[in-house]
Amino acid sequence: MYYLEIIGTLVGLAYLWLEYKASIWLWVANVVMPAIYVVIYYQTGLYADFGINIYYLLVSFYGLFYWWRGRNGNHARPTKEKQELPISHTPPPVWVRLGVVSMILLMLIAFILIRYTDSTVPWLDSFTTALSIVAMWMLARKYVEQWLVWIVVDVVSAGLYVYKDLYFTAGLYAFYAIVAYFGYKEWMRLMRE
Repeated sequence: MYYLEIIGTLVGLAYLWLEYKASIWLWVANVVMPAIYVVIYYQTGLYADFGINIYYLLVSFYGLFYWWRGRNGNHARPTKEKQELPISHTPPPVWVRLGVVSMILLMLIAFILIRYTDSTVPWLDSFTTALSIVAMWMLARKYVEQWLVWIVVDVVSAGLYVYKDLYFTAGLYAFYAIVAYFGYKEWMRLMRE
């Protein structure tokens, strides 16, 4: 599993770079990375993280389709000049819905982990999973604030992975948190252009 974790970390770094650049190819990396981490998280008993990686795999196809379709719903390859899905702010009504969805997911996932698994960290695992579901959907919609949600997820996850002795993965998530800060600033710059 040690080598699998290193490979997952390397693919994660490639994914992060592609996300930072708002490249549509991030969705390809986000098919490979979850496939690797499904195995890692199952073997370490992080069942909510195991489940979230199945979700990541599925939402990657949605994100690829949504970004590829572009601003006008055109299925032709988007171009920078006209059709690319623009980066935008999350509308206030969407924030309210995302908050409600996050709380429902947190409670549901925690209930499942407490009742049906041997998870030693059900609340933290549920918290990061619920926010990750929301953040990934926000990424698929190309909302700039998805970076802010990822910062919270990454910081909490890094501590959780240290607790679970997944040091390479903890390092990756600590790095993710730093890059998420700069990603937010970069997407704000790209949005203004």
